[in-house]
Amino acid sequence: MILFFILAALSVIFSLAVVFQRNPVHSAMALVATLFLVAVLFLTLDAPMVGFLQILVYAGAIMILFLFVIMLLNPEALERRRVFWWGLGSTAALVLIVEMAALLSAIPAREGRIAAVAEGFGSPEMLGRTLFRDFVLPFEIASVLLLVAIVGAVVLAKREL
Repeated sequence: MILFFILAALSVIFSLAVVFQRNPVHSAMALVATLFLVAVLFLTLDAPMVGFLQILVYAGAIMILFLFVIMLLNPEALERRRVFWWGLGSTAALVLIVEMAALLSAIPAREGRIAAVAEGFGSPEMLGRTLFRDFVLPFEIASVLLLVAIVGAVVLAKREL
């Protein structure tokens, strides 16, 4: 339990660093640290496959794409429009806090028992079966959205030159 609380506290600290960093590259690096800590939490849940995929896919490949997009979009030009986004982000955060408070107040109190983890949780077989049987459409939609985002970033960067 102590390891969980240490990892959870570090995750919250790095998540806040993602939001409050002024430099987009520093914010992206704090996001890498957050994703790595989430992977370690998966490893503590005896889900090594999910933990390693978290590191490879999110902390590795997706974050490299984010950094390329940040560098293509010229962070100094984005700094000038920061005031509008700060207000929009603050409003969205307030709405999220209200929703989380409503959600947490609706959860009934548990009797101190922790639910057992299903057999095979986090195994490659279970992950593959779930991903390609139950979630194949969202998986394909996410891949198309990532492709469109990359093409859009390249088009936006080309226009400014």
